[in-house]
Amino acid sequence: MKYSNLNITVVGLGLIGGSYAMAIKNKIKPQNLWGIDIDKDVLEYAKNNVIIDNGFTDSLKPIQKSDFVIICLYPGLVIKFIKGNMQHFKPGAIITDTAGLKASIIEEISSILRKDIDFIGGHPLAGNEGKGIKSASEDIFQGADYLIIPTSKNRRENIKVLNNLISKIGFSNIIEMSPKDHDRMISYASHLPHIIAVSLMLNPIVKDKKFYTGGSFRDATRVANINVNLWSELLLENGGNIFDQLEIFEKNITKIKKLILEKDAAALRGLLAKACKIKEEFENANPTH
Repeated sequence: MKYSNLNITVVGLGLIGGSYAMAIKNKIKPQNLWGIDIDKDVLEYAKNNVIIDNGFTDSLKPIQKSDFVIICLYPGLVIKFIKGNMQHFKPGAIITDTAGLKASIIEEISSILRKDIDFIGGHPLAGNEGKGIKSASEDIFQGADYLIIPTSKNRRENIKVLNNLISKIGFSNIIEMSPKDHDRMISYASHLPHIIAVSLMLNPIVKDKKFYTGGSFRDATRVANINVNLWSELLLENGGNIFDQLEIFEKNITKIKKLILEKDAAALRGLLAKACKIKEEFENANPTH
């Protein structure tokens, strides 16, 4: 497929959507790159900085002509956008998203999707601590992982097109997995660390004027600067998987508490050594993480 012949639309020009648009504009160079957003100031900023060719608050015109649509919205809004535009998508269009949940989105979309268009779930494991298009950067994708969540309804040739596109904008490790496996893995690898970071920041000691920190605290709380609307939706929607991970985490914390209370130095050293070994094995097996 020649990307120079494609019309591509990015829906939602926030941090991820803006970064997508930058990367596509500079590395894919499609025939037209359009942006859709409810904020006219965001669209104006994107146009003035040559991030997109044109911007729209009304999705009808670009959607009718787009060969490829990338939806960078909250999970619930992804579903709402696709349902609301189902009759307007160009025949043969490939649609993907970037939401951090997959099972609920794919289940709802698959049941009402037109047969002449293809929706392929996607999740870029990339970002930074910023918010909005002014924090966007195509560099956040360089060397990052990308999860593709295909179903039996997806056409393999379209999955290949998506794979090629995300490779060209910088992602280096592209993995396919089921919606169920995705949501379970993300509950541990992403949702639990965010919960821990938030919990650390809710400790009253943080407000103490004599509270000083080192690098470990800053590393552990980096993701506590959170988009509260997005993350409340993610945590509630993936609640079952997150609850399972919280129970495992609580058991490990309880075990450490018990060893400290009992002053069992030998057992505590053994537990710490076990975690250290697992960490080293993980780093050796995943050198880019």
